[in-house]
Amino acid sequence: MPEINLEWYRSFYWCAKTGSLSRAAEKLHITQPAVSHTLKQLEEMLGGALFIRGARGVQLTAEGELLFRYVEQAFNFVEAGEKKILEMHQLAFGEIRIGAGDSLCKHFLLPYLAQYHRLYPQIRIRVTNRTTPETLALLKEGAIDLGIVNLPAADGKADITASSPQQDCLVGGRHYAHLAGEPLRLQALERYPLLMLEEGTSTRRHLDKHAEAFGVKLQPELELGSMDLLADFAKNGLGLAFVVRDNYRAELHAGELVEIPLVEPVPPRGIGIATLHGVPRSEAAKRFLELLPAADEKKAE
Repeated sequence: MPEINLEWYRSFYWCAKTGSLSRAAEKLHITQPAVSHTLKQLEEMLGGALFIRGARGVQLTAEGELLFRYVEQAFNFVEAGEKKILEMHQLAFGEIRIGAGDSLCKHFLLPYLAQYHRLYPQIRIRVTNRTTPETLALLKEGAIDLGIVNLPAADGKADITASSPQQDCLVGGRHYAHLAGEPLRLQALERYPLLMLEEGTSTRRHLDKHAEAFGVKLQPELELGSMDLLADFAKNGLGLAFVVRDNYRAELHAGELVEIPLVEPVPPRGIGIATLHGVPRSEAAKRFLELLPAADEKKAE
């Protein structure tokens, strides 16, 4: 089967639509002899005449009528595809796929998702809950359009832009209120049951690295899968936990959680917005990124 030459079929289509070689040439912005030559090539390839030429123009043969039904349908599909692309750019429909951890979804992403849905109700939103390393892996696989990650995080195939800052702090339930006065050394944490996120998360690595800088290896009694679980366990007196302060201000204000100051406070970090390097973003993704706060325009290290 020879390769399809769309230019030949465009000439055929407009000759059939207009019934005239000259009018087809005007539509295609080429000369009439060029249209005639193109039709001759198409007829030679298909092995038969497609038009009957007359003084008043051209008329389709039986073979031409058959071919036109298929060609007209094909060009209608092309036109429909162009319209759909335009609608996508105007956000009349489409989809955005976002990856983020549970805590980031609840405490950072949710209000922006609600705002986006109000602005663009036709766009389908898909959120996949994963840890930061898993989110970056999904991004590289093309399974998501963007990821919301805990910093520090880095990947050679991803552009990671710093967004909102966040500060980790040590908390306990009312049972540990007596620790809220004098700052506690990291070394002293070995005397208390410690609750931490599972190994492999960026938050856990950040905390472990900070403690190791002071010669301390954190030994959690319980490892949990989400920061909300850490806060709930701490509220119920099961130990001390590191949480992001802004996410639990209500519990801290109500006294359900008590912040325990540290002699060696955890350095601040941030939330990152990850996109795949060198890959054009869809219009839906661009509009969502415009809603997110950006601390700076530089790539986060």
